[in-house]
Amino acid sequence: MNGAAPHVPLGYGEHVDIKIGITNSPREIAFETKQTAAEIEQAVADALSAKATHIALQDDKGRRFIVPVTSLAYVEVGSEESRRIGFVA
Repeated sequence: MNGAAPHVPLGYGEHVDIKIGITNSPREIAFETKQTAAEIEQAVADALSAKATHIALQDDKGRRFIVPVTSLAYVEVGSEESRRIGFVA
């Protein structure tokens, strides 16, 4: 399997919970993503160190979240976990 993604059983998938705190806002942005915790951490670090104007992340439904770097209060990255989709008996 050259370059193929590892096999994931049907109904399972890796998800990481992300919470982004925004300065001067009582609410936070919370979503799940299929990106790894390391990828999220690297994207945030790159945006902060490169003096970028914004950071863009995508959730597991394909929505994109674009946040100005100057508005970041914190980024909480949850642990990676497998979740079963559907009903569990």
